[in-house]
This record gives sequence, C-alpha cells and structure tokens, in this order.
Amino acid sequence: MHTVVVGTSGTTVEDVIAVARGNARIELSDDAVTALAAARGIVDALAAKPEPVYGVSTGFGALATRHIGHDLRTQLQRNIVRSHAAGMGPRVEREVVRALMFLRLKTVASGHTGVRPEVAQTMVDVLNAGITPVVHEYGSLGCSGDLAPLSHCALTLMGEGDAEGPDGTVRPAGELMAAHGIAPVELREKEGLALLNGTDGMLGMLIMAIADLKRLYTSADITAALSLEALLGTDKVLAPELHAIRPHPGQAASAANMSAVLKGSELTGHFQEEEAPRVQDAYSVRCAPQVAGAGRDTLAYALLVAERELASAVDNPVVLPDGRVESNGNFHGAPVAYVLDFLAIAAADLGSIAERRTDRLLDKNRSHGLPPFLADDAGVDSGLMIAQYTQAALVSEMKRLAVPASVDSIPSSAMQEDHVSMGWSAARKLRTAVGNLARIIAVELYASTRAIELRRGLTPAPASKAAIEALRAAGVEGPGPDRFLAPDLAAAEVFVRDGQLVAAVEPVTGPLA
Repeated sequence: MHTVVVGTSGTTVEDVIAVARGNARIELSDDAVTALAAARGIVDALAAKPEPVYGVSTGFGALATRHIGHDLRTQLQRNIVRSHAAGMGPRVEREVVRALMFLRLKTVASGHTGVRPEVAQTMVDVLNAGITPVVHEYGSLGCSGDLAPLSHCALTLMGEGDAEGPDGTVRPAGELMAAHGIAPVELREKEGLALLNGTDGMLGMLIMAIADLKRLYTSADITAALSLEALLGTDKVLAPELHAIRPHPGQAASAANMSAVLKGSELTGHFQEEEAPRVQDAYSVRCAPQVAGAGRDTLAYALLVAERELASAVDNPVVLPDGRVESNGNFHGAPVAYVLDFLAIAAADLGSIAERRTDRLLDKNRSHGLPPFLADDAGVDSGLMIAQYTQAALVSEMKRLAVPASVDSIPSSAMQEDHVSMGWSAARKLRTAVGNLARIIAVELYASTRAIELRRGLTPAPASKAAIEALRAAGVEGPGPDRFLAPDLAAAEVFVRDGQLVAAVEPVTGPLA
C-alpha cells in the first residue's frame, strides 16, 4: 500500500487524494517529530511563566481576557473541544473527513503549533486504523478555521463522541480506538486550540473538487465535439492559429481536445451543404473552447491557491522559529473561499452551455435533419424530451449554487469574530455542483451519441466511434423506441464521473489535456 510521509514542509495534492480516497497509510518523518518536540518546548516554557499567553494560558475568542491557572489548563483544552463539537445536520462524507484530519496533521507536523509528537502520532494512528469521526454538515463559518468539524475530529482523539469504523459501523470513538490499540490523548496547553484552528475542511474539499473538475472539463470537451459532429458543424473554428491570437491557455487546450476527437470525421463541414446553409454555428457549438477554456484557467488558479495552502501552517497562535508565540489571522478562509465560489461559477456556465447543445440536438428546427427529440417514431415516442428537462433542472440548480457564499459574512463570538469567510459553505455547495455537472455532461453524451448514430450514411470520427462503443458496452443503449430512461442516464453518469469516457477516446486521440 502507498505510504504518505508527513514532514515539516507541507504536503501535495496527490498525497491528500491518496489519503482521503485511497486510504494510503501515513507516517511522520523524523524531521517532523524533531520540529514538534522543539515547538512544544517553547510552549512549555511559556506555560511556566506568570504572564498570560493567548491559547496557552488564557481563554479563547471573546473570552481571551481571562488568565487560566495551571490547575485548570487541561480542563480548558478538553472543554474547548467538547464545546466546539457543536455541529448539526447530515454526516459529512468519509473522504472529506479523512482529508480534513490529514490536513490538520500536516499543519501540526510543521512545528508551528506547539502540539506534542504523541498527539500527532495519535492522529496518524486513527487515520491508519480507518477510524472516521462523525462530522456534521453545519458548524463552520470558515473563520478561526472549520471549528466545529475539526472539533468533532479532536473529540475522537480524546476517545469521546462517535466515529465510523473501517467496516462502516458507527460506534463510540473510545470503543473503536480501544479495538485498534490506540490510547486517547489528554490535551495540554494550546493543543485543543491547535487541533481546531485551520482551513482544512474547505481545503480538502477544494483539492478533491479540482481533481474531479479536471476530469469533467476533459469530458465536456469530448461531448462538445460529439455534439458539433452530430449537428454537422464545422471544425474550422478549432484551428490552432485562431486560438493563438487570443492566447488563453485553457481555450487552446479545449480546442485541441475537440480537434483530436473530431479528426477523421465525415460529419463535420456540411454546414453549407444543406437547404438552409449556415454561415457559422451557434455560440454553444462555436464558442465551446472559449467557455470551457475560461473554466480551465479558473481551475489552474484554484490549484495555485490550493498549493499555497498546502505549504502553509494555519493556526492561531503560531510558534515562530525565533521562539515567539504570536496571534495572527492566517486562519481566515478568504483565499480558499473565493476560489471555491469561482469554481462553482465556472462549473455552472459549463453546464449551461452543454445543456444548450443538448436542446439544439433535440429541436427539429435547429438540429439540421435529426428527428424531433431524437425519437424513434415522434409522437408515439417522446425520445429524450424529458432527459433534457432533467438536464435543465440541474442547470437551474447549478446557477443557484453559483451564488457566492464568501460575500455572506455573519458576525459571531460576541463580535470578536466579526468578519468570516463562509468557506466551508462554499465548499459544500461546490461538491453538489460538481456532482450535478457530471450528470449534465452525461445527458449531453447520451444525446450526442444517439444523434451521431442517427446520421446514417456518414462515418463518425474514430474517437467518436470508440466513445459510442464503450458507452454501449457500459450498458447504455442506443437509438430505438422509448424505454425506461433513468437507468441509462445513471449508467452514463457513472461513465462520465469515473473517467471512462476519457479512457475510451484517449487510445485513439492520445492524451487529452
């Protein structure tokens, strides 16, 4: 099994995915253990002094003015975890919780938090045992980090609350830890606060969304090409020299992908041979690279922000190399929240243009010779009429999900935390948007492949033929009389979401961007 080694210098996108989705094992590096011990020595020295230090010998947030004596500090750390574990609503997905815990471990291992090495090792042991704390949908404002979600994870380290075992059964966390030979931790000065104060949940969801959207953008280029082909459109608009004079890299990549899929097609270029010849294709076809390309460039910027966060130590206060322990605002989620919202906007627009191409394929007045709704016997059969309704409903929801969460600050903690990022909420709605986008692309795939097969007498591109054959092999049927569509659409969704569409065409096209 793949092993991820956590050191002092952050981690990578690939490591987060490996732990969250691939159950990779984790180890602490020797330099991380050394840094943890050194930072803990600084915290212990400050804890011994009579002067109050925030997070070490004081209360928290609006209660930071109270100095806490030695006899109450263990109770203070335990209490902050218990009181902050106040989430409500449905459970958060296992992969999100694993990413959340791993990214908090990443910051702890940096040596800037003052957490003892044995606490970090317990975090490693819980992840390696496949124990997943129960974390709830609501409880984070994305400032002072993802407080409630991280608190539920810290509660598990204390042997309290509920967690899911590797078999999927939810049990008391203490029982699960005992079953795997893991001793609960008793938190000392600053440790409770250090386990709660990070942007780890929103960052984990951003990283997974980036991975999923990268695959979906390639899939959307493929379905756009299939729709262009099915509509007898022109591929001349994909010429590299046209995109070179507007040098957005994402646009060029999408145009190149579409060109590769369409190479060798007998269906393209007929737009001036019909009874009503077209001068040019509609925007949803002609501008596909521009819209998808803008989304690709947005994705590249989001990855840059994610990589910066992965190299960060997000905590308050932090232990600096010169021995100072300083309060700061690095826990604020604005950098992550903005790109989460930006990606939701780009995903909504990609879904919108895909739906417009689907609608064009089904409309006999705009499909250039295809039967109404791609039906077998229009009137007796409704064809894909309601499949497009479903796609339209998804697009409409995508537009609502594109409304930014990051502009909706709400004050908390007696006005001490008076401006928050709502990054967790931005991440949660983006996860929904990503799932919807896969469904929207699947409907376009379903319609465009059927339309190509209805263009009898003209041979599609080899890559298109490969996509159609793979889709049919996956159990998605082709043209014919009306049937129960939901199973076909569900299978098409899996085909897109799991990368099977990209895998089907790349043996023909070569690697796509």
